[in-house]
Amino acid sequence: MSRSLFRGSGVALVTPMTPDGIDFPALEQLIEWHIASGTDALILCATTGEGATLTYAERAEIIERSVRQVNGRVPVIAGAGSNSSEMQKHKSVIYSQMGAAALLCISPYYVKTNEEGMYRHFMMSADAATAPIILYNVPGRTGCKISPDVVRRLSVHPNVMAIKEASGDIGYAMKVARYLSDDFTMYSGNDDITIPLMSLGASGVISVWANVMPRTVHDMVTDYLAGRHEKALQTQLRYLDLINALFMEVNPIPVKTAMNLMGLQAGHFRMPMYPMAPENLGSLKRIMREAGLPVQEAAE
Repeated sequence: MSRSLFRGSGVALVTPMTPDGIDFPALEQLIEWHIASGTDALILCATTGEGATLTYAERAEIIERSVRQVNGRVPVIAGAGSNSSEMQKHKSVIYSQMGAAALLCISPYYVKTNEEGMYRHFMMSADAATAPIILYNVPGRTGCKISPDVVRRLSVHPNVMAIKEASGDIGYAMKVARYLSDDFTMYSGNDDITIPLMSLGASGVISVWANVMPRTVHDMVTDYLAGRHEKALQTQLRYLDLINALFMEVNPIPVKTAMNLMGLQAGHFRMPMYPMAPENLGSLKRIMREAGLPVQEAAE
């Protein structure tokens, strides 16, 4: 029997911000909206959550408060990544103690390593934490891939549960798919190829798109898992322009902008994140309207 943490749509949740800090009332509202909309897991303080700009205390408070609010209704997955292996291990232990269901752990960035260093970087967290870890492969951010052989070695560790595959490289995903099992799964980290990765055995998606269309993303993944493959594919294709628009500038600038336009109170960016260029903002609004999303006049 599979011990997959979740099968479905996990939202890579934005972090609502004020000019002075975290907007916790807005975060609480977003969490309730996602649970009511069928979102299957919440991923906090990761890339879309501007985790790299948060202080240690802010991360801890977001995770602790959110775990308490969710109260087991869906898994809360904490972004624990760091280019310091020791810091990633420390955060993994602390967030496990706070009640996180799993930990999203990234490959080291800026301070890069060799194959054995990559393996041991993840092993340190997997050995120390009580919650399972999800490997996060995103070479567009880190400048390096977790090699398929390192994935193979880590996939048999009892506390390594999954990989978030966000390279956009189908060939790489094919190689990783050879190591999927009842104890090790894959989640698409690219909204534009969720269905192709599910055809390789992925159990769902960790989604930016779900920030604006949670029910649609949940239903698409559910359709695929239930064998309604053509229906799921048509949903993916129908919203492909919107998905691409959410990445026309660096994530999470477009998705937070889209949420604010919808009245979802995503709030401010934290530097170096910066408001969208006017020409891109115009394109985003047009594509949102074409996708049937509301664009509030006051927000324009």
